[in-house]
Amino acid sequence: MHMNLDQLRGFMTVVRVGNFTRAAEELHLAQPSLSRQIHALEQDLGAQLLTRDRGGSAPTAAGEALLPLARRMLADADSVRRELDELAGLRRGRVRLGATPTLCISLVAEVLSAFHAAHPGIELHLAEHGSRQLLDQLNAGELDLALITTSDATTAERFAVSPLLVEELVVISSAASPQLASGRSVTLTEVARLPQIVFSSTYDLRAATDAAFDAAGLTPSVVLEGAEMDAVLRFVERGLGVAIVPAMVLIDRPGLRSVRLREPKLTRTINVARPADVEPSSAVGVMQRTIADTTFALARRAGPTMRLAGDPHPAG
Repeated sequence: MHMNLDQLRGFMTVVRVGNFTRAAEELHLAQPSLSRQIHALEQDLGAQLLTRDRGGSAPTAAGEALLPLARRMLADADSVRRELDELAGLRRGRVRLGATPTLCISLVAEVLSAFHAAHPGIELHLAEHGSRQLLDQLNAGELDLALITTSDATTAERFAVSPLLVEELVVISSAASPQLASGRSVTLTEVARLPQIVFSSTYDLRAATDAAFDAAGLTPSVVLEGAEMDAVLRFVERGLGVAIVPAMVLIDRPGLRSVRLREPKLTRTINVARPADVEPSSAVGVMQRTIADTTFALARRAGPTMRLAGDPHPAG
């Protein structure tokens, strides 16, 4: 057999996304190139591995039989790469980090800046998705670390998960034309009456705030729905409405002001996760320590709306 890692990686990607076109985009290949890779693999193995129809692609019985072998071979290749990185120290290597959108514009920017300054030879890859998709990518061996905001018993069984930070969700309005009085907290009932900008349904944050309003029997007054984080912050700065956001995104944003929530107070826990059955490379280990150090410094700057996980008292 002459199958290679690129063929196996292409096969695994098509199985995961269920579509040749999306798989080719993710792998940065032209679709005909990916199709040729899979065809060559099928020719070599003497069996059709994937169905191909308008509805997408799925593994055949032969493809299902190949899946565990492909996973092992790709994992073994990653292990060899990590061992070579170890021998090279931190002069070269690779770290693949995933994070949710709200963390990418705050914590992750600080982390990558500090890490790259100290280790410029390390190749960095960043994936920006919701927590569930990041965990799927971790499980598939496509990420080394992921910063996630949801975690449950199943997650803890499959991954090594370390809580980093407990962060309040706050209500923000424009500093130029504030819709909330400063210096006091507001209830969810009061927020529901204000014109509100809400996130895309793909955001973990959107699910958390929707659940809080539902539990309180409230229907928020929404003026704009479906925006991404950068857009939400800009719309609020322009005075279009208020939004509920993690306290972290307010750092270094003088065009916004925030008010804390009460009845109920909403929080989220930021965790760093990695595959439990894979020993991290030196570069990944240093990245994890950089994340922890940066989180500690950020919590000290943020004041009472953040505290380190495991610390019963707010930072400040």
